[in-house]
Amino acid sequence: MPDTDCLRVGMVCPYSLSVPGGVQAQVLGLARELRRSGVEVRVLAPCDGPPPETFVTPLGNSLPTAANGSIAPVAPDPAAALRTMRVLFEEQFDVLHLHEPFAPGPTATAMLLHPSPVVATFHAAGESASYRYLPWMIKPAARNIAHRVVVSKDALALVEEAIGGEYEVLFNGVELDTYRAAEPYPTSGPTIFFCGRHEERKGLEVLIAAMADLGPDVRLWVGSSGPDTELLTAATADDPRIEWLGRLSDHEKIARLKGADVFCAPSLRGESFGVVLIEAMAAGTCIVASSLDGYRNVATDDVDALLVPPGDVEALTAALQRALADQATAERLVEKGSRRADDFSMTTLAEHYARIYREVAGSGQRPSRRLSPWPWPPRVRQQRRAVGRPTA
Repeated sequence: MPDTDCLRVGMVCPYSLSVPGGVQAQVLGLARELRRSGVEVRVLAPCDGPPPETFVTPLGNSLPTAANGSIAPVAPDPAAALRTMRVLFEEQFDVLHLHEPFAPGPTATAMLLHPSPVVATFHAAGESASYRYLPWMIKPAARNIAHRVVVSKDALALVEEAIGGEYEVLFNGVELDTYRAAEPYPTSGPTIFFCGRHEERKGLEVLIAAMADLGPDVRLWVGSSGPDTELLTAATADDPRIEWLGRLSDHEKIARLKGADVFCAPSLRGESFGVVLIEAMAAGTCIVASSLDGYRNVATDDVDALLVPPGDVEALTAALQRALADQATAERLVEKGSRRADDFSMTTLAEHYARIYREVAGSGQRPSRRLSPWPWPPRVRQQRRAVGRPTA
């Protein structure tokens, strides 16, 4: 069985790492933590620009595609598939770790080729067009997965019905020290922070409606962008309390999160796991969010957050007023939230995946198909030939 320190893992993400997103953040954070622990991880993913880390192999630009009520930056084009194939057969990874293995693009390509044992992590909840229309392809391909992981009970419900099989539940992780050590962004009064794609399902319009009944000294920071940005900025042009920040770097996002009095996540649907809530807990920020199942995987109402019915403007307004005005409640929620965040350490998550990699790499499930379809030999063989060693 290969030792963890010797394992070479190819971690494949279907979504562009140049676009902020929950899966992308998990992939990069998990890869960083695994590399710190000695696992040699290389991330393969689309990138619309320079790769964000030195351990990322870019597979080309993404194509915005409608998925689950949102827009996913995937790369389903033949050029990305060919790049993925070349990297997989050149690198000869001990284990492939595919996030959303049946999303169109690099993960689906890797899933169908599977030149190494496959660990698959399923993130999505709700509905999936791929599972609905392509079961004839997905179910047979799923038999090639050596170990299946889901990030929440909601994600489990989706894949169990569509694919079947056995799954290990491993909640998403957060690099806690990064949030706890950050310097807060300065504020001049009570401040609410929203950071998410500007689209209907994220509930930003509901939050803006709630602002109408909050005091004149309350400020709202709105991070990121999306298809509704232009409409919403025009509708709030006369409200100086609302500041539109655009796309934020990770550094500024964390600083704003830590500097705000309240982090608000008013999503209406489609959240499989509340990693943004864990980030706010780690930053020591009071949380007001929708009572979606995905968020309740992380937070408990009036224990470590205030949760309200999705789309209920009056309930959201009341919760925000309470979080901003009742200091004792806010401090209690923050204290409990900080303890809750400890349950979702990225370090602990990386330990679980390292265990899975060891088990899968030593299980004897490596496919017998080891020959590259390319006219050039794998990188390892090229290096041996260069130093005069036998290639066999």
